[in-house]
Amino acid sequence: MLKFKKIILILAFAPFVSAQKNTGERAKWFVDDRLGMFIHWGVYSSAEGVWKGEELRNNNQYAEWIQYRNRISKPEYLTLLDRFDWESIDPEEWVILAKESGMKYITLTAKHHDGFALWESQSSDYNIYNKSNKGRDIVKELSEACKKHGLKMGLYYSHWIDWEDDRSWDHTKEVYGINYKNYDKYWQEKVIPQMTELLTNYGEISIIWFDMWIHHSRTVVSKEQLFQLKNLIRKLQPNCLINSRLGLSIEEDNDVDFRTLGDNQLGKEKYEYPWQTPATIAHSWGYNSRQDKWKSTSTILKSMIGNVSLNGNLMLNIGPRADGSLPYEALSRLNDLGDWLKKNGNSIYGSEAFDLRTNLHDWGTLTYKEINNNKHYIFLHVFNWPLNRVLKLTGISSEPKKIYSLSDTEMNSLNFKHKTVLTEIKLPKNPFDKYVSVIVLEYDKKPIAIKGLVAESVEGGYSLNLENYDFISGNGKINESKRYGTIPKNILVQKKQILKWKIFISEPGEYNVDSSYSFQENNDGGNISFEINDIELKQKFKSTGKTVGEPLQNWVIDNFNSNKLGSFKIKKSGVYQVTLVLEPNDKPLKWQWLWIKSKK
Repeated sequence: MLKFKKIILILAFAPFVSAQKNTGERAKWFVDDRLGMFIHWGVYSSAEGVWKGEELRNNNQYAEWIQYRNRISKPEYLTLLDRFDWESIDPEEWVILAKESGMKYITLTAKHHDGFALWESQSSDYNIYNKSNKGRDIVKELSEACKKHGLKMGLYYSHWIDWEDDRSWDHTKEVYGINYKNYDKYWQEKVIPQMTELLTNYGEISIIWFDMWIHHSRTVVSKEQLFQLKNLIRKLQPNCLINSRLGLSIEEDNDVDFRTLGDNQLGKEKYEYPWQTPATIAHSWGYNSRQDKWKSTSTILKSMIGNVSLNGNLMLNIGPRADGSLPYEALSRLNDLGDWLKKNGNSIYGSEAFDLRTNLHDWGTLTYKEINNNKHYIFLHVFNWPLNRVLKLTGISSEPKKIYSLSDTEMNSLNFKHKTVLTEIKLPKNPFDKYVSVIVLEYDKKPIAIKGLVAESVEGGYSLNLENYDFISGNGKINESKRYGTIPKNILVQKKQILKWKIFISEPGEYNVDSSYSFQENNDGGNISFEINDIELKQKFKSTGKTVGEPLQNWVIDNFNSNKLGSFKIKKSGVYQVTLVLEPNDKPLKWQWLWIKSKK
């Protein structure tokens, strides 16, 4: 049996105003709810990632692929049903667990790539009702439980791939080919009828979640077939959401409701339309007894918060066993998630991205919410508690009315001072939460964001690099990090290159400047010039030589050294532009970063 703590989520901030742009009427609940549960459960669940003593033939541990990976015949695959403990399986327990973990919707694998339906399908006898000892209809049971407990229900349906139906696609047909007429028969005689059943017999369906992870132009599925399927959903369930893994991108068809990123692919940029990450607690989606890649509670929280800070959702997967239960590692993370959301859920539900770069601050990130059209909140999610007990928020020119911890039911004010575009918050010694502390800033109007600034780090310096520049000019080529990061991200400069940043210096004083680069010449050459407030620091590039990336592995790489450029004095606080001019002679160089820090 599943074991979990009972919690009650308190949404004291409701009602809120959803302001995310480019969101259709159907998807408004989706961008407000932000968090859902994915359930991968099927015949494969009882194999537990092992077949006849052999582990899954793929290091990704995706146990739901064991039939295909380990080349299991259909008759033998169905013998896995004999291992199910039908008396213990209760989908209502999954629903209760989702609700008490703070999740607002559930998506079940009604039919995965193995072609096995988890409902009483009239279109194919390859289903749980006909093949199980108890004649179960898991979709029906889950639908009733979701309705009882007030959660929205989504269904995963594998339309492109079906290993059971010889007319359909599986990847062995890359070798043996496929008959397109037969594929269309599969589509018309199984996909369309089964989708009709799901959309007709089980009440309101909030999401149909497809899993074709590449564009239809690269598959056997035609655009006409996809539109036939989409139109069927629109006819039978007009309010049902459809994800981009239908095979149609949102750019190709704006009637697709939300974009699905890759498996466990977290957001890196803000989108104004709805989007979602499907994510795992470990790495496998179906239950795998050999999985050893469990994510920590902090990792899961940071994933969820990071997505919300970019207008995204997170759908967190569980893979129940053949008796419906979950391993301790999954339950403990879900309990932790529910406990955290009980105290801090207002920073997630109904919240969205703010108008600042999400990775602006190294202490964490922020989300934004508007309440009743006249109250505005910035939520600071603090991943790294400053040791000096001062949290610096850069980039908001509006002064907050009040600041307090979201987990503090009495909303006791925290001391702060605001100066131009910097809000400094005095913190207690210990964090408000053992995972992620949330600090609330209240405003009467939507706070004004000053974009393009580089924030001061927790350490007290400014890191100016190839991720946060405000302006760039020249033909330099930006190289991503290589060889497991031992070669850092850099820009290859062969001709004059100019980069600019903006920083807010709050304290007058003297500041040191360092720069990291690689210059593979025996003699100094070219020029690096740093400019701020009519002050110029200039010197020749110094030879940096080679280094060893990994000992005893013939891993010799270019060295990137930190070089002191000098110091400068600032007489008054304010926003300053930093300009870097890189001028090689006839020898190229690779530049990495600037570091500015007070001499104090």
